[in-house]
Amino acid sequence: MTKEFWKYEGAGNDFVLLDLRNTNFEPSAEQINKICDRRRGVGADGLMILADSKVADFAMRYFNADGPEATMCGNGGRCIAWFADHLGIGGDTKTFEAIDGMHSAEILSRQGDTATVRLQMVDVERVEVLSDGDVLLDTGSPHLVRFVESLDMDVVGLGRELRYSPKTAPTKGANINFVRVEGEGQVALRTYERGVEDETLACGTGATATAIALHHTSQPNMRHCDLAARGGDLAVDFEHKDGRYTSIRLTGPARRVFRGEWEF
Repeated sequence: MTKEFWKYEGAGNDFVLLDLRNTNFEPSAEQINKICDRRRGVGADGLMILADSKVADFAMRYFNADGPEATMCGNGGRCIAWFADHLGIGGDTKTFEAIDGMHSAEILSRQGDTATVRLQMVDVERVEVLSDGDVLLDTGSPHLVRFVESLDMDVVGLGRELRYSPKTAPTKGANINFVRVEGEGQVALRTYERGVEDETLACGTGATATAIALHHTSQPNMRHCDLAARGGDLAVDFEHKDGRYTSIRLTGPARRVFRGEWEF
């Protein structure tokens, strides 16, 4: 069975997208793994399905590159909103349902194949600082944030070690973010993502987790954070009251790369 697909990326985090409205087809984990393979397939950090929704403009389903359906992806959320725009779905602000709940995404600007998209993230009510200073929290996907002096490090080796460590066992293995603080509301970060089992050029839920962890541990007056990932720049804004983080917005680029056909 041949299906049309599109390739999108957000700050270097890249995805295969399928429009599967009005169809019962769903790719298997093996098929997803094959199309995401960077040597034998299209190549991507994950695959997303745009599906029908009864309560929003559309539904987003996200699958890691290794095949299983996964938790929320922030860069993916911006990309699928831009994809929906190209399909003529919704207006400048779109609503969609994902595995972690309802989201809205606002197209702030359009220039050719690239857009700037502001994505509403889920509220965060619990931030746990461990005895060694690492921070655990869930921003739609579970994350561990570690503040470091230098990002010149073996992100894959250490990320894999921490991803399978006892401290992340309650979350079935968190994504791992290594963060260097540059100033008030300014950081650089590198992320190891579970499911991809490698470093990715950016991670939206990781950027969100990093901004909240920075506020919680050392910058209580900060409400806007600029984050430099290896694949591009992101920004996170939020409100904070009584230990609860609300009105969380992740802003960054989304770009349509190409379209093609794949034999599933």
